[in-house]
Amino acid sequence: MAVQNTKLGIWLMVATSFVFAMQDGISRHLAGEYNVLMVVMLRYWFFAAFVMAVAARKAGGLRAAAATSQPGVQIFRGVLLAAEICVMVLAFVLLGLVESHAVFTCYPLLVAALSGPILGEKVGWRRWTAIGVGFAGVLIILQPGFRVFQAEALIALASALMFALYGLMTRFAARKDTAATSFFYTGTVGAVVMTAVGIWFWEPMTPVDWAWMALLCVTGATGHWLLIKAYDVAEASAVQPFAYLQLVFAATLGITVFGEALEWNVALGAAIVVAAGLFTLLRARAKERGQA
Repeated sequence: MAVQNTKLGIWLMVATSFVFAMQDGISRHLAGEYNVLMVVMLRYWFFAAFVMAVAARKAGGLRAAAATSQPGVQIFRGVLLAAEICVMVLAFVLLGLVESHAVFTCYPLLVAALSGPILGEKVGWRRWTAIGVGFAGVLIILQPGFRVFQAEALIALASALMFALYGLMTRFAARKDTAATSFFYTGTVGAVVMTAVGIWFWEPMTPVDWAWMALLCVTGATGHWLLIKAYDVAEASAVQPFAYLQLVFAATLGITVFGEALEWNVALGAAIVVAAGLFTLLRARAKERGQA
């Protein structure tokens, strides 16, 4: 077991958030030029190779990583994440990075709300209050009834729901499988599914965009490696709040590179959602330590 170093873990999570934001920006560019399914398929090919390379270096190799008593759960997780990535990349193209990420930040609240019915976990009134406040923030972002409602925002909301379900299924799978096994199925199942779907939408790419695709694959592998290291050296509850910086990095990229605008309602709503999300994380951490 690695020596715990919370400060290093925080910096690794900050780096993770930055790399993933860059990945989102590249995904937005490529998906704006080519079919979303093809872009995600190519990304998964590299991701699967990275996952298998990591598994091969661990004790027992690929056979140990693939060993599971709940293949159905693991396959469902892999398919769900692949579908979520496709939906989120589509949201980047249709809605932009700023608003997509502002809406997506509600996923920890969805995890908290659904952890009761799916995992049987107890959610106290404080966290339910935070969930309610957080979704009020989402309504501020969407502004239904105050302007022409953007149906594209529902795509980002669907992505948040799918990612929350993926997170809950990962926690469910962790009751019997190791993190290495879940990581292995995430990459390999996703690659198989995306190949079966995305290969039918193949389009020739320019040399410049192949370079962007290569960078997309590298950022994906780098981001996951940094995330693994962050959780390896520090408690998840200590570093997870810094994952919200991805919203800041992605919004900055959307404004400076893609010419998106930051509306007042998006900024206010996102701030409320993040604050509510941080509160639920703090309550979860207190509960783990027997204080709630």
